Amino acid sequence: MCTNGVNTGQFEQMIDQIDDHIKLERRWAHTLGHMAGDAGFATVSEKMHAAQALLDDVRALLGEAKDALEEDAEGASGVTVNLV
Repeated sequence: MCTNGVNTGQFEQMIDQIDDHIKLERRWAHTLGHMAGDAGFATVSEKMHAAQALLDDVRALLGEAKDALEEDAEGASGVTVNLV
């Protein structure tokens, strides 16, 4: 469905792609944080785990964006085209 020139289905898929990418980067930040900690690099480990937490925040915001997409599309005052 397109609303105001935006294909909301594709838009949602793009948000999902970003989320998948961030999920992978979060996993790497977690792994590297533990590797650094095991090697005695406490500050690096702390920073990597902080980065991991920020990536968790990014994923939460992406989820909120997906929810808002549907709400905004419903409230849009423009042309809506549905594929039949």
